[in-house]
Amino acid sequence: MKKSALGSRILLEIDKPARYLGNEINAVYKDPGKIDIRFAMCFPDVYEIGMSHLGIQILYDMFNRREDTWCERVYSPWVDLDHVMREKKIPLFALESQEPVKDFDFLGITIQYEMCYTNILQILDLAGIPLHADMRGDDMPIVIGGGPCTYNPEPLAPFFDMFYIGEGEVVYDDLLDLYKEMKKQGLGRKEFLRRAALIPGIYVPSLYEVTYNEDGTIASFGPVSDDLPRVIEKQLVMDMNAVPYPEKPIIPYIKVTQDRVALEIQRGCIRGCRFCQAGMIYRPVRERDEAVLEEYARKMMEATGHEEISLCSLSTSDYSQIRELIDHLIENYGKCNVNLSLPSLRIDSFSLDVMSKVQDIKKSSLTFAPEAGSQRLRNVINKGLTKDDILGGASEAFRGGWDKVKLYFMLGLPTENDSDREDIANLADEIAALYYETVPKEKRRGKCQITVSTSFFVPKPFTPFQWASMHTVDDYLAYARTVNHRVHEVLNHKSIRYNWHQADVTVLEGVLARGDRRCSAVIEEAYAQGALYDAWTECWDYSRWEEAFRRTGVDPDFYTRRERTTDEILPWDFIDIGVSRAFLEREWKRALEEKVTPNCREKCSGCGAARFGGGICYENKN
Repeated sequence: MKKSALGSRILLEIDKPARYLGNEINAVYKDPGKIDIRFAMCFPDVYEIGMSHLGIQILYDMFNRREDTWCERVYSPWVDLDHVMREKKIPLFALESQEPVKDFDFLGITIQYEMCYTNILQILDLAGIPLHADMRGDDMPIVIGGGPCTYNPEPLAPFFDMFYIGEGEVVYDDLLDLYKEMKKQGLGRKEFLRRAALIPGIYVPSLYEVTYNEDGTIASFGPVSDDLPRVIEKQLVMDMNAVPYPEKPIIPYIKVTQDRVALEIQRGCIRGCRFCQAGMIYRPVRERDEAVLEEYARKMMEATGHEEISLCSLSTSDYSQIRELIDHLIENYGKCNVNLSLPSLRIDSFSLDVMSKVQDIKKSSLTFAPEAGSQRLRNVINKGLTKDDILGGASEAFRGGWDKVKLYFMLGLPTENDSDREDIANLADEIAALYYETVPKEKRRGKCQITVSTSFFVPKPFTPFQWASMHTVDDYLAYARTVNHRVHEVLNHKSIRYNWHQADVTVLEGVLARGDRRCSAVIEEAYAQGALYDAWTECWDYSRWEEAFRRTGVDPDFYTRRERTTDEILPWDFIDIGVSRAFLEREWKRALEEKVTPNCREKCSGCGAARFGGGICYENKN
């Protein structure tokens, strides 16, 4: 029988013990005596969230294809088990072997969301690994971070030995090969870190230093020696057909957030929304061939027996072979009662036709993301969506049988005013009115349901809005009240439901998104105050962070309320994502002028991503 790090008594006392058992179908097991590298791959959130993350699955599969490496999984223990492990001094363990993470060669942590930062410290703490990288000896794992938040790694810099900037399929093999060779030679941690820093895309924070001006802005940032790169270049897969992809995904024993086959059809987005970090850092758009995707779908369905296939992309409608792929999947799996999930579709005739084939329209709702209520503000953010587009799509949806619509907006966008906010309610009202105009009374199933949700805008690194200021918690709540008041005034208010995001969470996210190394002290202090699972409403307590800011003397307003000038050194300026700073500055200026920039297929805007030599930038150059 497979051993358990917890024991049956503990498993009977905690919630959802299957989170910690491992032994799922398609999990990988190897003989520890026959491998050279043990890699613990961590998602710093609860099992159900982490098991739904495609990036982890890709790296898990890729590492385990190496005969010399065994990659295992680690997730954040929920608060009940966290308490037990501390009380009984049980070290954090990997699922497959149930052995302590501190005995591994690497601990890789994917960093998807700023509100998981305290969970990263939980992982290190429970594992028995010193929180600060400079306190770790040769007997400790190399702690490496990856994921979108590493495009500003500075708030977490003291806690990590290194960061991988970019897509993991590119240079991880080089890094593991270097480690294996140096391990054979008996060379230690410091020498490995120095040599690893010469691999493109690898950033070792301890080998870089920062100084500050009297006003708190950055005066200088650079390597401690001339042989180290001054700029870290993101690593990018250019041939999506050539890289590994998990053909046998792990099947969890409990319900997870996305319990389905994930078919990644492309990376990148052509749209250029000025608030969207993913749309910038993953440029250029690169597609997988439809034939390759058909084969992956076949193998993954055979290996899992899942009842749903999801097409993964930032903008599914923009995949050039979407019609052919959907027709194939419907023809081959629709008759087997396999559902097809199509997130990120634009609401147009083709999309609605497809969705009517794959969804039960009596139960499903359609999602629109106008992001802004007024056309003026949609131009500012470069949404590329007109009011006619929105109303036209809604009209076709109502004719097609839908009566539930979800609308997503942001509040606190640059140049936004009360009129823009009221237009959120006005647009929802027009959509509701359109339902009653479009659908005859005898064909209605009661009122239509328009759900309006607003989040609060957070400026992210490597976007045209990275220089923008944010607002206070009270400001954000006032903006939400403006929308709420207007919703109750409009004619069709009984068909509209409005909800909004937490304002204090937004402010903290803004601090951590654009913070520098000085913010690490705040994260550590907040963790000491008990902050954990900050992304979960039932665990969130802003007072802990307020106390952390007070104790460390860090002013959150410095990172949120201050509009930056384009000549300021930003904490992430040492990273090169391919998209040029000049392009971002130009887009920031065009935003303030309320000018729209065409998407990448309409016209090249010279963002700089063409230098990668492939993808959409070269579609018409063959």
